Amino acid sequence: MTRSIAILGTRGYPSYYGGFETAVRKLAPYLADEGWDVTVYGRPNSIKTNDPERDPRVRSIITHGMDKKALSTISYGLTATLDAMRRKPDVVLVMNVANGFWLPLLKIMRIPTVINVDGMEWERAKWGRLAKFVFKTGARFTGWFGTELVYDSVEIARRWKTEFKRDGRFIPYGGDVEAVLPVRPGLQHRKYVLFVARLVPENSVAEFLEAAEVLSLTMDVVIVGTSAYGSEYDTRLRELAAKRDSVHVLGHVSNDAELHSLWQHAGAYFHGHSVGGTNPALVQAMASAAPIVARDTVYNREVLADAALYAQPDASSIVTAVQRVMADVALQEEISTHGQRRAVDLYSWSDVCDAYIEAVEATIEATSSPRVNTITSPR
Repeated sequence: MTRSIAILGTRGYPSYYGGFETAVRKLAPYLADEGWDVTVYGRPNSIKTNDPERDPRVRSIITHGMDKKALSTISYGLTATLDAMRRKPDVVLVMNVANGFWLPLLKIMRIPTVINVDGMEWERAKWGRLAKFVFKTGARFTGWFGTELVYDSVEIARRWKTEFKRDGRFIPYGGDVEAVLPVRPGLQHRKYVLFVARLVPENSVAEFLEAAEVLSLTMDVVIVGTSAYGSEYDTRLRELAAKRDSVHVLGHVSNDAELHSLWQHAGAYFHGHSVGGTNPALVQAMASAAPIVARDTVYNREVLADAALYAQPDASSIVTAVQRVMADVALQEEISTHGQRRAVDLYSWSDVCDAYIEAVEATIEATSSPRVNTITSPR
C-alpha cells in the first residue's frame, strides 16, 4: 500500500530559497522513487512550476499567509496544517519550530509528525524580541507535541536534550560531488574569495564586508546572497561594488550549476554562519572542494573538523585567514581535498534521504492506527 507524506514549513517545491528548500528538492523525488505519495506545501510566487528539474510525481499545494518578516512562517504553517488535517497523510514532515504551534492540531487528528528543528532560531540577531519569543515558544510546543524530532547537528541535539528534555535523530544536510564546471566569465580559478549567505547579522555579513574593503584591493571578491526583506547590507554592497571593479555582487543565485561552479573555483570560501547546526551551503562547499575559511563556532568545527582554516568574527581575523589561504596553493589543495573527502564520507544526500525515510517509517509504525488516507495521486 502506498504511504503518503506531506511536507510543510518551506517555501515549496521546487524552491531555491534556503537550506530547508534544498533538502526538500533532494528528499521529495527520493521519496517518490521509494513509492511514497508526496505532497509539499508552499507559498505563492516561491516555486518554479516550469523548472526542468521538477519531479511531476511530487504534488505542490500553495496556501496563503502573511508576508511579514516575523509572521510569514507561522501564518503559512497554519494554512498548510489546516489543509493537511483535511487530507490526512500518513505522516507530516515539518520544517522549522515556529510551526510547533500547530502540532497539537495534527496530534488531535492522530497524524504523526517528524520535525526538523533547524538551529536555535531565537538566537538569531535578525529577530526582534517578539519574534524571538515566538520561535522559543514554538520550540517548546515542538518539544511537547512533536512525535519525532530531527537534529541536523550533534550540538543541536545536545542543546535540545538539555533545554527541552527531548531526544531525537541526528540527520545532517548533504552535498553532491559534481563534475568540474567552467569557471564563471571574468573570474580565474583559485583567484577569488567567495561569500555565500543570506545577508543577516548572524552570518558575519558586516564583518566580511569590512574585510572585503581590504581584500578587494588585491583580489576579486564574489558575494552571493540577499537580505530578502531589504537591509543596510544591500546598500553597502552596492556602494562597494560601485567603488571597486574587483567586487562582484551576484545577488541570489538559484541555479545550482552556477553556484557549484563558484565554489569549485574559489580560492577561498568564507563561511560566516554562527547560529545553527549543519549548514547546507557549507556541506555543498565541501563537496565542491572549495578551500574553506570558517567562522570559529562549535557548529562549524563539528562539520569541518580540520578541513578548514578558522577565523574570529572580526575583519582583521578574516583578512588574515583569507590572505593566508589565497597565498598558499598547497594549503588550498590540502583544505579542498580533505573537505571533499569528509563530505563524501559523512554528508552524502543519499544517506541523508535514507535517514529521513527511516525516520518517517519508524514514526508511522510507532503510532500506527487504521484510518483513511484522503490524499490522491497527482494527475
